[in-house]
Amino acid sequence: MTLLDVRDLHVHFPVRGAAFTRPAILRAVDGVSLSVDRGEIVGVVGESGSGKTSLGRAILRLVEPSSGSIHFDGTDLAGLSPRAMLPFRRRLQAVFQDPAGSLNPTMTIGAAIGEALAIHRIGDRRDYAARVAVLLERVGLPADSARRLPHALSGGQRQRVGIARALAVGPDLIIADEAVSALDVSVQAQIVNLLGDLRAEFGLAMLFIAHDLAVVEHLCDRVVVLYLGRVMESGTVDQVFGHARHPYTRALIDAAPRLGPRRARTVLGGEPPSPIAPPSGCVFRTRCPRAIDACAEGVPPLTGAAGHLAACIRQDEMAGAG
Repeated sequence: MTLLDVRDLHVHFPVRGAAFTRPAILRAVDGVSLSVDRGEIVGVVGESGSGKTSLGRAILRLVEPSSGSIHFDGTDLAGLSPRAMLPFRRRLQAVFQDPAGSLNPTMTIGAAIGEALAIHRIGDRRDYAARVAVLLERVGLPADSARRLPHALSGGQRQRVGIARALAVGPDLIIADEAVSALDVSVQAQIVNLLGDLRAEFGLAMLFIAHDLAVVEHLCDRVVVLYLGRVMESGTVDQVFGHARHPYTRALIDAAPRLGPRRARTVLGGEPPSPIAPPSGCVFRTRCPRAIDACAEGVPPLTGAAGHLAACIRQDEMAGAG
C-alpha cells in the first residue's frame, strides 16, 4: 500500500541578479514524481546538484514546494499550515548527513532524544530516561551514552543517536539524506545494516538519498535516478542496476567502483548545466554520448513497462545494448 505519493513536484528558488533586473529561477526540483510503499526503501541517486536534498526537504516541508502534490497516507502535505503539519511531523522523520550539525552541542544525548518525546507529548516525562535507554540499546549504543555530549562520540555513534531520535516518536517514514556519506566505509556498513534491521523490525518505510550506488543497491528495493531536478529512470534495484535504460544511469553505474571484469564504460564529460538555464528538450543531452537532434525538441516522458521507466527516446537501443 502506498504511503508517500509525490506527483509533479517543483521546487524553484529565485536568484537575484543586478539591480532592477527580474530574478532568475533556479529549478532545483523540476517535475518529480515518485512513491514509497509501506515498509519499502526507495533510493534517490544522482550527482551533486541533481536536486536530491531539495526533494527530501520539500517532502519534509522544510522548504516550500512551488507546485505539485505530496500525498502522505492520503493527505496532501503541500500547502498545509505549520499547525496542520504538526501531526505529520511525528510520522515523517529525517536523518541528516551531518549528525553533529543536527545535535545541540550543549545538550546531552539523553536530553536530545527526550526533547523529541516532549515535543510530540509522548508518554510521561518520568519514563523518558527508561525510553531513551531502550532506544540507545536498539541502535547499538550503551545506555550511559545518554549522559554524554555529542562531541564525546564518534561520527558513527552520533549518527546512531540521530537514528534513535527519529525512532523515538514512532515514525512511518524516515527520509535519510546522505545519512552515511560522511562516515568511514566500515562504519557506513554498520549504519546501513542497522537501517535494514530497523525496517524489518518496525516496518519502516524510507526514502534513502545517496550518491553511493553500492549502498543503494544493497539496501533499497527501488531506485529513482535524478539529473538536474528531473527523473531520468526509475524501477526496482535489479531493473535499474542490471538493465539500465538511460545513458545517465549507465554512466553513474560505470563510474562506481566494482570488483571483477568491466564492460565498455559510458564516460560523462564536463559539468552539469546550470539549473537556472537548463537545456531544451532532454536536460541530459548536452553530456549524453547517444544524443541526437531529436533530443533537443521536447522533454522525453517517462515510459517503459513492468514499473521500469526511463526518460529517453533511445531507451530501446540501450536495452538492446545490454
